[in-house]
Amino acid sequence: MSRGPRIDWSKVDFSRSANLIAEELGCSLPAVYAARRKFYDENGKQSQFASAAQPKPVQPLASEPSVPVSQIPSIDWSKIDFRRTPDQIAQDLGCSVADVYVAWREYRGGGGKPQAAPQGPAAMPRQSPPVAAPRQDPPAACPQPKPAQAEEKPVPTQTPPASPAPSMPDSSELIASVGHAIQDKAALIWNVANSLFGAFKPHEYGLVILPMVVIKRFHDCLLPTHDAVVAKAREIAGLAVKAPFLTKASGFQFYNTSPFTFETLRADPDNVVDNFRAYLNGFSENVQDILTRMMFSTQIDRMEEAGCLYQVIDDFCSARADMSPDKISAVDMGYIFENLVQRFSESYNEEAGAHFTSRDIIYLMCDLLVTGDRQAFAGSGITRTVYDMTMGTSQMLTCMEERLKQLDTNATVTCFGQELNPFTFGIAKADMLIRGGNPDNMRFGDTLDDDRFSGFTFDYCISNPPFGIDWKREADSVEKEAARGAEGRFWPGLPSKSDGQMLFLLNGLSKLKPEGRLAIIQNGSSLFTGDAGSGQSEIRRHLIENDWLDAIVQLPNDSFYNTGIATYVWIITKDKPAGHEGKVQLIDASKCFEPRRKSIGSKRVDITNPCRDLIVEAYAHYVDGTYEGTTADGKPLVCKSRVLDGKSLGYSKIVVETPKRDASGNMVMRSGRPVADTTRRDTENVPLTEGIADYFKREVLPYNPGAWIDEGKTKVGYEIPFTRIFYEYKPIESAADIARRIEERERVLMAKLHALFGGTEE
Repeated sequence: MSRGPRIDWSKVDFSRSANLIAEELGCSLPAVYAARRKFYDENGKQSQFASAAQPKPVQPLASEPSVPVSQIPSIDWSKIDFRRTPDQIAQDLGCSVADVYVAWREYRGGGGKPQAAPQGPAAMPRQSPPVAAPRQDPPAACPQPKPAQAEEKPVPTQTPPASPAPSMPDSSELIASVGHAIQDKAALIWNVANSLFGAFKPHEYGLVILPMVVIKRFHDCLLPTHDAVVAKAREIAGLAVKAPFLTKASGFQFYNTSPFTFETLRADPDNVVDNFRAYLNGFSENVQDILTRMMFSTQIDRMEEAGCLYQVIDDFCSARADMSPDKISAVDMGYIFENLVQRFSESYNEEAGAHFTSRDIIYLMCDLLVTGDRQAFAGSGITRTVYDMTMGTSQMLTCMEERLKQLDTNATVTCFGQELNPFTFGIAKADMLIRGGNPDNMRFGDTLDDDRFSGFTFDYCISNPPFGIDWKREADSVEKEAARGAEGRFWPGLPSKSDGQMLFLLNGLSKLKPEGRLAIIQNGSSLFTGDAGSGQSEIRRHLIENDWLDAIVQLPNDSFYNTGIATYVWIITKDKPAGHEGKVQLIDASKCFEPRRKSIGSKRVDITNPCRDLIVEAYAHYVDGTYEGTTADGKPLVCKSRVLDGKSLGYSKIVVETPKRDASGNMVMRSGRPVADTTRRDTENVPLTEGIADYFKREVLPYNPGAWIDEGKTKVGYEIPFTRIFYEYKPIESAADIARRIEERERVLMAKLHALFGGTEE
């Protein structure tokens, strides 16, 4: 293949648009981008979000006209179709492209409001001259995150009294709205994925799309106050401390001082890379920290080299990409984020234990926590701290706050959370910023080996930790923590390394105030796996013998988006209400659901208002019973409750030895004692509610004379046989009834055969 003439890149003026350089030199755009980045790197001019920072000042594009466009003679702007591209309008009218943009803004602001903003020049040929849009030079560098400081105790934010909240809407309606929002965004997401095809592998799409969704969410929140923030930034340019003035102007705890918006970025394709970096540089430090954790700078470099950044930005300018708070609530935005995280994590074949918890389940957990909280409504109102150790995108915290404020409009709720995944952590922190909470209460790290809330306790802990996930990576830290004894989080016992979900349960327990309450989701293995003396059994023993396990609720199968297995909500409290002492309630709500008309992934059922009310009623009564109700359309619901003595869930595992006998059948003795036959060694589980000696005399000796218990090997274990407790015996049909049914069936079949072939029945 022939090669073009060698280019001396050191003589190229990179301050001009990449399109013009490529056209003049007869090379490709990627070649210009690569050369420019190399040139700036060699000259030490690259910053985190400005790898294309110019070694000499960028020449601004055409500025706005000095007089209002309404005074430009011979042009009637009210008759202009602004849906065409700006260069087409400018060419037809004989004016500058800058005039077109100013005219569009004036016309829109004056109430004329064309049907749409000027179209981005996506269809313009690559050789078109740069579109002149109002522009300022990009900042020299992106603000860097503050250096890590000593850990400080999270400071609760002061929540002002809320206005009267509406009554809690039906869970099914909320879930339906979430599904609609997710589906509405799906087209946008896959349009962006199409734009990334080739430059990124399918499993890498999330590296671009997730940060872009976060950026667009910030952008749409700030858009109404954008001009005010830019004006304030110019006004206080000489001040050393600017953040308080800028946050006040933006109305949020974050801001962006860049003059660019997504629309103006789209309007200037030839400078989109530089302008986009300048736009990101304009964000406040707390947003910069989020983008840094998502390592978005690297993806910008890749999009720049592949020439697809403009198309991605253009995709996010569509009407379906409107992510303003008045269009999408914080909770629904969180579900959209989680759906995206799920889509892209599936590309990596991540473990199925990382479940996304739907709103109906969270509301049930919230109501279960509040129902047994004797102090919740004491005093002037609810003031509670809430902690989620595996917060994901923080939707459990958001829903908990939402629910408490529906119960008490003056509730003060302060949320805290920790998350390991940098993308979901960034989304959670972004959500906290947008909602006006304290972003420092959202902390990054692995809860098992990097507890960011060591020594702190909370009123409520609510969590859905991963299960079926091993903890081999955190083994050293976890084992050292367990060795600390009662001062550590994990001293009661360590589960098998193949499943660490019960470690999260112990962490949540350690974070409870003396009157605190924990609601945590576990799968069935936490109920019974692990023999007496094992880590799992010792954890159950620790909870039950200290009388902290209050209730366990079995949820319906197919309640989660990406798993259909049986799941359970454990309610743990260090301050049991009167009448609960020494007991454990089991609630079978597996049949208490309404089927969805359309599933979302594996989620095929909803715990709607009637279902939730029935489950909460069963918990509130705390007695044996069957609770029946109906759905809104009259279909029956059922929920069953059993209240057990905590001691009945424990057992002593005894080792039964059988004497060894010789050929004559006599016991083999050694030092005056019978020798054990190890081939006949057996074990028995003796309920703690029964004496070991009485059990052994009744159940073992009649069938194994001479046997004895090796008392040095006796261990205490606990298990929760949920299925056995709720098992209902159905009598087997009698043999006579079965025979009659068979005979009747044969008679009917023979009659049909005779009728078919024209014979007569004998």
